[in-house]
Amino acid sequence: MSTQPSTPSTLSTPSAAPAAVRTFSEVSVGDALPAMTVHVDRARLVQYAGASLDRNRIHWDEPFAKAVGLPDVIAHGMFTMGSAVTLVTAWVGDAGRVVEYGVRFTRPVVVPYDAGADIEVSGVVKSTDPETKRVTVELTATAAGEKVLGRALAVAVLD
Repeated sequence: MSTQPSTPSTLSTPSAAPAAVRTFSEVSVGDALPAMTVHVDRARLVQYAGASLDRNRIHWDEPFAKAVGLPDVIAHGMFTMGSAVTLVTAWVGDAGRVVEYGVRFTRPVVVPYDAGADIEVSGVVKSTDPETKRVTVELTATAAGEKVLGRALAVAVLD
């Protein structure tokens, strides 16, 4: 009988087939993109802080965030922005096809310690340009029932 300590097994997932790249002929003004939810918790914020080098204490230190007038720790604006555009990149099937993206930050995403927060993202095709094959998608992002991004527009070029 072996007395070696057991090591955790590595979970592997089957490799997914590459997403089909959406074509311009498949898209019409008014098309709704499938909605998605992005869950964010404190651990994810700390990971993002390390990756982005944005280590501002309002994103991980609850007493500090409250001391500067925030209701709690808040998600990084760029985390929120990047999470929202994921809806478009998944929908078009190739992140490299998103050629323009901009938002206005309307409210912070408050991330309570116990439950974290959910960012709900939806999108609608607002315009198409047959000459350039560009598609403009307007995104809506909310957290705790409040709109967190305004004027969120992404432009993708399709085949």
